[in-house]
Amino acid sequence: MQKANQIAAEVLEIEANELLRHAKSVEIEDAVNLIYNAKGKVIVTGVGKSGHVGAKIAATLASTGTPSFFLHPTEAMHGDLGMIEKDDILLAISFSGESDELIKILPHVKRFGVKIVAMARSKTSSLGKFSDAFIDINVEKEACPLNAAPTASTTLTLALGDALAVCLMQKRGFKKEDFANFHPGGSLGKRLFLKVKDVMRSENLPIVRWDASLKSAIDTMTHGKLGTVLIVGKDGALDALLSDGDLRRALMREDFDLEEPAMKFATLHPKEINDKEMLAVDALALIEKYKIQLLAVVENGVPVGVLHIHDLANLGL
Repeated sequence: MQKANQIAAEVLEIEANELLRHAKSVEIEDAVNLIYNAKGKVIVTGVGKSGHVGAKIAATLASTGTPSFFLHPTEAMHGDLGMIEKDDILLAISFSGESDELIKILPHVKRFGVKIVAMARSKTSSLGKFSDAFIDINVEKEACPLNAAPTASTTLTLALGDALAVCLMQKRGFKKEDFANFHPGGSLGKRLFLKVKDVMRSENLPIVRWDASLKSAIDTMTHGKLGTVLIVGKDGALDALLSDGDLRRALMREDFDLEEPAMKFATLHPKEINDKEMLAVDALALIEKYKIQLLAVVENGVPVGVLHIHDLANLGL
């Protein structure tokens, strides 16, 4: 009996070979243009495994700039056909091209004047004959040893759905900012949507004047709870930063004195940014690049906020 690792490797090889085979001969241009030029939505439909894959394709399209949703053929036959409008596109998926529930709704969809993009193994199938644009999802064999369970064919269908979405993204000039608008929640949304102004600390900043003593700076540091003090000059601009690391190093110096100016032990000309509209994830990249704990946010040199690495990490960026 074959070991599981060997079986898994064969499954992956079969499915990868199907993807590579289709990559050499894929014809998707007609479907892309039909959807791109449509004024309405893309309604994706399918039964069984094709339906599950279709639901994912609909979600991918919707999140990348092409309004879309999934409609089950059975529900469509019992009233939900009303969701389809004449300017919409129906993306119908059936490997055999003969799924009875799916084929039954096609004449009614055509009656509305709706264009159909078909994904099936043959253009001569019932589904293929109804199509205005056709995407071939035929496979030489399934990864299933019985050549029965949809495996390679569903992987191929899913990949072609991704290809369709990416083609439409590029054709529409879909940008990172557009993507962020559709993904405001979760880690992905935060990385693409949250800006410095949304996450920086701006109240009760631990700030001392340039002539403050080390003792005074330590007191401010303690109450500021950031492990850092911002030191400003006579004009209020940021001149230096005293961190707990600077303080530990100061303790090792022979000239350590709590009454000495904090500036004597501080880091001069600390890293800062003056753009509150910068994405928080880009600010985090600067923090990681310079191996610092805190990044000051300034306006005309005056500190108006701080970004701490722990705050950004807690956001899941």
